[in-house]
Amino acid sequence: MVKYILKRLGLMIFTFFVIITISFFLIRLLPQEMPQEANLQALIRARWEALGYNKPIIVQYGIYLKNIFTKFDFGTSWKISITKPAIEVMGERILPTVIVNLYSLLFSIPVGIGLGIYAAIKKNKWQDHVISTLVILFVSVPSYVYAFLVQYFIYFKWRLVPTNVMYSLADAGGSYFSFKMFQSLILPVLALSFGEIAGLTRFTRAELTETLTSDYMLLARTKGLTKAQATTRHALKNAMVPILPSIIASFIGILGGSMIIEQIFSIPGIGNLYIMSINQLDYDIFMLESIFYTFIGLLAGIVIDISYGFLDPRIKMGQR
Repeated sequence: MVKYILKRLGLMIFTFFVIITISFFLIRLLPQEMPQEANLQALIRARWEALGYNKPIIVQYGIYLKNIFTKFDFGTSWKISITKPAIEVMGERILPTVIVNLYSLLFSIPVGIGLGIYAAIKKNKWQDHVISTLVILFVSVPSYVYAFLVQYFIYFKWRLVPTNVMYSLADAGGSYFSFKMFQSLILPVLALSFGEIAGLTRFTRAELTETLTSDYMLLARTKGLTKAQATTRHALKNAMVPILPSIIASFIGILGGSMIIEQIFSIPGIGNLYIMSINQLDYDIFMLESIFYTFIGLLAGIVIDISYGFLDPRIKMGQR
């Protein structure tokens, strides 16, 4: 297991540097635009000179990596927040992203797993057919379509919630987990939740259906356990082994957020910031966001693989 983890970490680091290197070279090939103000131009030119932007691109890359490892300096924002360190610009936007996605997961996980369990128990009955049909429908529709639907029905037609998205502690009464905050975030939370619920429902139903037909379930019933007892004590425990890693990865992925949903609902998160950095050619912000998203994606993948071995000791990772 230790050998497997070290091997995966090594491959993760290699992949990480390959992606970051490609991103750096591609972004540096784009034109660099200067602002109109003379004083600001002088300041930016001095900063670019210190960063080696006038040197060959391979030298620039070396300086960039050196600044990261020695000073934890990911560069400066030149367009979104002029002359402000990129790490500070991104740090200010992480919390709104995490809050929206955390609410979404806390709502999606119990609902999705509950519907999956119910569909598996009612296999081939009308309840199972209805849930399976809805799952196919919700999995097939992208989240931004749900965003427009919840805006139209919940806000415009029924007027159930305010349309503005709150991200200030002062506006939320001093707590990000207050009812006022949740009410203001209900639209993006629902838009993000439908797909997650459908995916968890389908996955849970498939795993539990297979488990319920296993030989040890028949043995449990012959020993005198009721169907409910056998399901809760044996079937659910074994079915959760492949489901829990995906839930763990989802909690890691909440940092990544959703660029489209944040754009639609004007959430000042890191997904929205990523789109702004691309549109405005803010090089250092783009690079920092690329590093962040690459790391989150690779970390989620390795956590899924490793968690199988910890959740079920019978699974020996890395063996042929």
